[in-house]
Parts: sequence; structure tokens; C-alpha cells
Amino acid sequence: MLIDILTLFPEVCRAPLSESMMKRAQESGAVDLHIHNLRDWTTDKHHVVDDAPFGGGQGMVMKAEPIFAAVEELKSKIQNRKSKILLMSPTGRRLNQEIATEFSRESHLIIICGHYEGVDHRVIEHLVDAEVSIGDYVLTNGAIAAVVFVDAIVRLLPGVLGHEQSAADDSFSGGLLEGPQYTRPSDFRGWKVPDVLLSGNHGEIAKWRKAQALKRTERDRPDLLGDGMG
Repeated sequence: MLIDILTLFPEVCRAPLSESMMKRAQESGAVDLHIHNLRDWTTDKHHVVDDAPFGGGQGMVMKAEPIFAAVEELKSKIQNRKSKILLMSPTGRRLNQEIATEFSRESHLIIICGHYEGVDHRVIEHLVDAEVSIGDYVLTNGAIAAVVFVDAIVRLLPGVLGHEQSAADDSFSGGLLEGPQYTRPSDFRGWKVPDVLLSGNHGEIAKWRKAQALKRTERDRPDLLGDGMG
């Protein structure tokens, strides 16, 4: 997968996406990640990317020209792939595991990070394929959201996780939160690991984990069970 991120704050993305699993995913070739400064596509000497909104109002709006120029140039370099253009925006589809899985199947993503009071609406109308939000709250800029989004989809790519079942077992992948996990020692300060996990009976362990996942979901996220899952 090829991912291009367009942002006014490249370093916000660069540091977290150069560590741990994301670093290994790039080193293995599972993902080809490029982080670009949107100001590189401005044409004035001050590299202006925003302007006051027509009709008045608070704040500034990101200009359409550099965004279109950047996306069109990036797409022109990848003529043998279909590109999907995304905008990180609080008004977009709320990110969940299903959406992460959907976008992990794309071959090329161009992610635009919003800032200020948003982007010129012509970007949304005539350039962007989808808007994505990571939650019902507002962040300082879309670069922070882009990091979360990229991490969520890259970990689903084949070969990225150490065990192919890991992604399938994660919370939300099966519609439930993940159940509790334990490791050595089996007795810590008198708190013991459940006997079933030490039994070696994989069938009973699977049943226990499913029951615990359901119990945890009912307690912490009952909204996930609203459509009859479980």
C-alpha cells in the first residue's frame, strides 16, 4: 500500500509513524509512506495556505489551490494505481474497525489533514472521495487524526502484525471488545490467573474468552450490542 499524507505539520506525523510497528511495516515494504508539507505546493513567496472566509466569520479557511495542486501531482506519479482521496475532518464518517478494514484494501491513499476552520468546500465537492473523523471532538489539526487513521489501517495489512490472528482478535474486529489477557506469573500478589487459561483445553479457553468479551462489552460498550451482536 502507498500512503501520501498532506499536512502543514509534517513532524506531527513523522515521529509517531516512525516507531514500533509502523517502522517495521515500512521497513518490510508492507506500506510505502510519504509525509508532505502542503506549503510546498504554494506559489507565493510567503507560502500562504489559508485566507479569510467569504461572508465573514471567525478563523481562516484552507485554500483550494495548493490542495488541488498537491493531489494532482501525487496522482500523476502513480498512474498504474487507483487513488483514494481522504480528508480528515470532524464532519466525516466516524472511524471504526469496519471503516479501517475497508480502507486497508486500497492500493493508494492520499490523506489531506485539515486545519484552521476547515478547507474550501470545493475540495470536498470536487476532489475528496471521503471524509473521515476519529471521534466526535475537535483537535488542533488533522495531522493528529491522520496518525491514528494510518495506524489503524496499516496494522491490518498482511504481514504487519507478528501473528496473522492478532488483528482478528483485537477489540471491535468481531463486534465485541477484547476479553482480559494475562501472562506470567500466574499468581501475582494473590491475584491468580483463571484456571481455564492454564488448562491447555483450547476449546474451553475459546469459550471462556468469548464469554468474557461479551461480558466486557455489555458492561463498557453496550451500544455495540444494539444490533443483536453477541
